[in-house]
Amino acid sequence: MTDHSRTEIEHAIDEWIIGRNAERNRAILKRRLIDGICYEPLAEEFNLSVSQVKRIVYKLEQKIFQFL
Repeated sequence: MTDHSRTEIEHAIDEWIIGRNAERNRAILKRRLIDGICYEPLAEEFNLSVSQVKRIVYKLEQKIFQFL
């Protein structure tokens, strides 16, 4: 992530995260990758389990980093 600016990452998230739960998933990814929030607080914030948040982040960061 250090090779990309905050703006580039934010743009990639907004452009490439689509589909069901896109708004929630964008928010989770931005909070994790840009704001550096840990998984546990994210799980609480979005009323999900830690493992759900980890799966969402892992899956979606793979998707956006292929476009950066």
